[in-house]
Amino acid sequence: MSEGGIPSEVPKGWARVRLGDILARIEAGKSYKCEPRPASAEEWGVIKVSAMTWGDFDEGENKAVPVGFPFNPDYEIRPGDILLSRANTAAYVGASVLVRQCRPRLLLSDKSLRLVPADGVDREWLAYLLSSPVIRSQISERATGTKDSMRNISQGALEELECLLPPVEEQRRIVAALEEQLSRLNAAVEAVEQSSMRSRQLWSAILHQMTEGTLSRDVRRPVAWARTDEVAVVQGGIQKQAKRRPVENKFPFLRVANVPRGRLALDDVHEIELFDGELERYRLKVGDLLVVEGNGSPDQIGRAASWRGEIEDCVHQNHLIRVRPGGRLRAEFLELAWNSPKVAQQLKKVASSTSGLHTLSTAKVKSVEIPVPSLEEQDALLEAVQQWRTNQLAAEAAQQAALIRAAGLRRSLLAEAFAGRLILQDSADEPAEVLLTRIREEREAAGATKPRRRSPRRAPAQRKRTPDTAPAPPPRADASALASATQPTLDLEIPS
Repeated sequence: MSEGGIPSEVPKGWARVRLGDILARIEAGKSYKCEPRPASAEEWGVIKVSAMTWGDFDEGENKAVPVGFPFNPDYEIRPGDILLSRANTAAYVGASVLVRQCRPRLLLSDKSLRLVPADGVDREWLAYLLSSPVIRSQISERATGTKDSMRNISQGALEELECLLPPVEEQRRIVAALEEQLSRLNAAVEAVEQSSMRSRQLWSAILHQMTEGTLSRDVRRPVAWARTDEVAVVQGGIQKQAKRRPVENKFPFLRVANVPRGRLALDDVHEIELFDGELERYRLKVGDLLVVEGNGSPDQIGRAASWRGEIEDCVHQNHLIRVRPGGRLRAEFLELAWNSPKVAQQLKKVASSTSGLHTLSTAKVKSVEIPVPSLEEQDALLEAVQQWRTNQLAAEAAQQAALIRAAGLRRSLLAEAFAGRLILQDSADEPAEVLLTRIREEREAAGATKPRRRSPRRAPAQRKRTPDTAPAPPPRADASALASATQPTLDLEIPS
């Protein structure tokens, strides 16, 4: 059986079910016209899919609802909610979180779902189940969409997901066992992440010492600095246009996505059509520094990496600025100096604007000052940096390997838990079939007394509120009330 598969044998007392069998309902959010900023504490906001992406609910990932815009406060998120991302990238579609704490006035979006467990289904057990390999693999198979950048999972597809249901008491024991094991694993992961942060800080300090000349005794201090255009040739790239669709005279074409800080990512290189004379003008040469013009994040603007001739006859787009070092600069020294803290501070300053946008231009890049010690001193500094770099890369590799092992161990723990192999079964537990029978009977009784029908259409004033007239939210439940928390049925029927 694969890690994400469903066991062929059902543990004693368990039952094979569909996810819909153990849910009271699925509630969908709505689409809102929002402002491109987070809501303040007094404003209503709508969560983004990123609020559910990383395993913990991030209430800061929201957009403000404009004052006066009508909405239904029944869509408000509360502690104890189980939320799931209906639409996301291929890796994160169906990502789920249990909301343990939440500020008031946050609403479900049309890309989020609220899953309400049936009575007798432990809320925390269900939250762990949704993140388990058995469910994640099925979501990946059933998600629709032609692009990996945005996939969708419907309510109907979610209800058809298969899983194994343990007795109620065993659900709680599984949660306790998982929390004990995962708390230790999370502590180890946190320690590795702190080590990674210290490693990055150390590397930043090394680059700073290199630009100051204090990393080697063979360097005169202070180090001379010069404008970039005094020691290098700065040039823009090619704008991607419809007429440049690669047909006859096509060549490799680097984009911003191909240039992380200090390295190149060449697993997905596009092509572009070139015209007479353009190849000679734009062809990259070994030692060229590719500088990112801008991508929205001030911390990433100006990041750069050197071209080392990995692909023949390669050109670059206009959002990458080429800095070709002259005779006074070693290419390796230029790359390290450009990614140093002191140069990064300059890049942030020149990239800022009164409009709030952050971007570079060839003129701005030319104005940036960089350290220019003698070639002999550059060689001495590069030799000193390389000794530190070797150790730092080894540390990074060990840290990454530890994180990969931790992720694998987490998947294994969840797979074992929902296959019935993490803890022993107790014959005294009430079988899961009894719980299922009770859920079915309660549904039938509810259906007999209150048939499901489409809610009558009501006037907007009856079914909508605005931020100015909405009532104050009810008191929040604390963490101890999560297991027994319930959600009211929405008074509007929400399409899937």
